Amino acid sequence: MKTKQHPQDNFAITFAPLSLTEIYALADNPANGAVVVMSGTVRNQTDGKPVVSLEYQAYEPMAIQIFTTIAADIRQQWSDVNRVVIYHRTGRLQIGEISVLVAVGCPHRSEAFAACKYAIDTLKHNAPIWKKEHWADGSSSWVSIGACEQE
Repeated sequence: MKTKQHPQDNFAITFAPLSLTEIYALADNPANGAVVVMSGTVRNQTDGKPVVSLEYQAYEPMAIQIFTTIAADIRQQWSDVNRVVIYHRTGRLQIGEISVLVAVGCPHRSEAFAACKYAIDTLKHNAPIWKKEHWADGSSSWVSIGACEQE
């Protein structure tokens, strides 16, 4: 069964660089007492092994459906949440670039933090998104983001 997207939510899989300002604005609402934003960035190592870049691929239709389901689950658990925004990049990203932004707008900060954490944790386990780690030694390997340790 397909979950219908809430009209106040925004989701995207995009090749374009992500903007904290844009995502924050999409999650903002006059009823909010908090907007919590989680920004995932490309770091320079994994388990101590030097990384030079990451490459992301996604099965977009299913990923957007997963994002929609995550937002619906959030609204069931934290009914005051009024905006959920999830954007994920694809393509090759350099160290320091933003790969994912999750933002939750809510009247209360504790619910906003909890809902944002739920969103990124669930996305990492359920979304059909893969990353290829490009190592400093010239080698590379693909991994589902769901296979990555929780951080």
